[in-house]
Amino acid sequence: MNITEKILSNKAGYKVTPEEIIEIEVDLAMSHDGTSPPAIKTFEKIAKKVWNPEKIAIVFDHNIPANTIGSAEFQKVARNFANEQQIKKLYTHGEGICHQVLPEKGLVEPGMIIVGADSHTCTYGAFGAFSTGMGSTDIAMVYATGKTWFMVPESYKIEVNGYLPTNTTSKDIILKIIGEIGADGATYKTAEFCGETIDNLDVSSRMTISNMAIEMGAKNGIMEPNKATIDYVIKRTGKSQEQLNIFKSDKDATYEKEFSFDITDIEPQIACPNDVDNVKNISNVLGTHIDQGFIGSCTNGRLEDLEQAAKVLKGKKIHDDVRLIVSPASSEIYEKAMEQGIMKTFIESGAIICNPGCGPCLGGHMGVLTEGEVSISTTNRNFKGRMGDPNSEVYLANPGVVASSAIKGFIENPENIL
Repeated sequence: MNITEKILSNKAGYKVTPEEIIEIEVDLAMSHDGTSPPAIKTFEKIAKKVWNPEKIAIVFDHNIPANTIGSAEFQKVARNFANEQQIKKLYTHGEGICHQVLPEKGLVEPGMIIVGADSHTCTYGAFGAFSTGMGSTDIAMVYATGKTWFMVPESYKIEVNGYLPTNTTSKDIILKIIGEIGADGATYKTAEFCGETIDNLDVSSRMTISNMAIEMGAKNGIMEPNKATIDYVIKRTGKSQEQLNIFKSDKDATYEKEFSFDITDIEPQIACPNDVDNVKNISNVLGTHIDQGFIGSCTNGRLEDLEQAAKVLKGKKIHDDVRLIVSPASSEIYEKAMEQGIMKTFIESGAIICNPGCGPCLGGHMGVLTEGEVSISTTNRNFKGRMGDPNSEVYLANPGVVASSAIKGFIENPENIL
């Protein structure tokens, strides 16, 4: 059996098989300021008390601080609900993006079943958990019963080998994979990432890859925990390795499809408008005009991402015609970046630093594009109108590429800057 089948079987209490419909208990359920109110509205029609307030987390991150009256009302509804239901895992003070905050707070462990009212809930697969996004109505049922149903997904084995060249990151790995498999090429499949490259990645890099599994349609993205991941979970949860429920795929596990990638000679990858799988080598898009750069999001707003960008920006100035927006993924990351002088580098270069949150990524606030503008971003989606006006365009890239482009005013390779 593979890792996903083992986790689902463990929770179901019997050996499950692909395409089987199962009902299982959930270990953690999450919603944010944008999805909590619709879930609450449905929940109140079917129940009065949540099944277990200790297993629910609500994070304000999509419009924090509130940018409209509607956003403020949504947050009021969610805050009142959490207080009424005695939900203590309520993060409303700018702690950061849900997919960064939950692991930081020690709420994510290997072997867990995690569901969230946000499509990028698949991020937690980096820790060896089965995690997936779902709609607010489904989350309402989970809040009421503690259970949900899945069709056990078929699995794709995605093996990655080789060492990343200078100026490339795990963002380039996942963009390369999505470009090959396609935006709907893994619909409702488990994307299991493995290989020597995956084994050697740090926690942040692994989260970036799992985070974007949904961008090829996958039900979940998952990896066997490596030493760095296990050490991270032990530090955050206070548990010993023996207390963790770690699953690994069998050597003879079967997969519907298997893919192999060698990233030894990979260039920085760019997802071009208006599809995440419209991926090209940076050499094919060099010189493309930009108006805005964004560094942040649940995909690439971690400390390592900020470090990469700051290395490029150190001692340089952002182009007069470009605005560069930086938003750390969490307040913890923000604080560490301040201690290391990274924020000072950003400010001296002319960047605009925003509080942790999702705003620019979804075209909500703090960086909305107008008609005809072009952004290069470390986010996970570049759909038409994703970051603002339907007639704006978004390119996706790693943090170093975004920083280099912000300096030049057009898409640029960091190797031409450093």
